[in-house]
Amino acid sequence: MKKLSLLLIVAGLVLLGVGGYQWFHTAQAQKNSLAEAQAMLDEGAKESDETASEQPAETTESFSPEMGNTAGILHIPRLDAELPIVEGTDEDELEKGVGHYRGTAYPGQNDQIVLSGHRDTVFRSMGELELGDHLTVKVPYGNFTYEIVDTKIVDADDRTVISPTAPEEVLTLTTCYPFSFVGSAPDRYIITALPVEGEK
Repeated sequence: MKKLSLLLIVAGLVLLGVGGYQWFHTAQAQKNSLAEAQAMLDEGAKESDETASEQPAETTESFSPEMGNTAGILHIPRLDAELPIVEGTDEDELEKGVGHYRGTAYPGQNDQIVLSGHRDTVFRSMGELELGDHLTVKVPYGNFTYEIVDTKIVDADDRTVISPTAPEEVLTLTTCYPFSFVGSAPDRYIITALPVEGEK
């Protein structure tokens, strides 16, 4: 009996250690991505100031980051959050921050923009957002603000939430649901936001 108890204690400590390491590793990766994103935005703003009368280095049409590269920052005022946006939604990208779904648009490109994140890391407080809340996507060529107009829960296998919306621009945020579910969640929580006129 004592051996079994000792074994369970050791197993618990190992699991805690592994979980702690993974949490630290993910937090560090997100911190690094956020620093990269901020440096990129600062450089973009500097170049825009220096070439105000010329064509900027990054434009709405030309912006297309490589897979795994930092693309910008998602600012969520209600949560006082600044989250790095990384191109791609594979596990490697989502470990670094909010993933931009490859093949969807970026701000100003007049189509659907899809951003995904883990419910237990970058999007852990997503359920606190309400209709009317603002989300700002910061990219090298400007800041674009969107207002939340809808939320819904869909099946994890429902791909209809990712669909072209041109010429209307729509920002879609997705994460696993329920938020407190242990293991592979059966559903997805979807937030839909539309551009706020006059705010870029």
